[in-house]
Amino acid sequence: MPALVTDRLRLVPISLEAIEAVLDHDKARAEAVVGAQFPDAWPNDDLVALGFPFSRAALRASPESRLWGDSLVLLREEPRVIGSVVFHGHPRDGVAEVAYSIEESSRCQGFAVEATRACIEWALAQPEIVAVQATTFPWHYASLGVIKRLGMVLVGTRDHDTLGELLVFERRST
Repeated sequence: MPALVTDRLRLVPISLEAIEAVLDHDKARAEAVVGAQFPDAWPNDDLVALGFPFSRAALRASPESRLWGDSLVLLREEPRVIGSVVFHGHPRDGVAEVAYSIEESSRCQGFAVEATRACIEWALAQPEIVAVQATTFPWHYASLGVIKRLGMVLVGTRDHDTLGELLVFERRST
């Protein structure tokens, strides 16, 4: 994925070197690799578990596939990471699954919508991608708001191992 620029943000592809620093919880190394300041609470176990479900061995074996489309969200005018948008690896069936996170002090400003929209549009411009999906829980109102503002439509449900029903939303290429 190339770097993307929106009105207020820069989306920088996540490199293997950067994700290894995050996996090692080495904030100074991660900031040096990315060239930007990370939030105080990053990296942490929750970030790693949610954003990067692959083992280090899998990432090293196929970084172009495992980190496909993944990006850090930086403020356009300031070298500061405020979030991430990830796709959970290169899709094999033409349907990419997107996830997003914005650090707490930067929420409720439209950054999740702006960053995720840019990444979805990039993904849908790839010839092998026919749709992008996002999942969330029925009770996660902030995430539901982001998904609706992205123009995604409900296409089904799936079960989460421990937390119950997940709603599946989708946006298809035109």
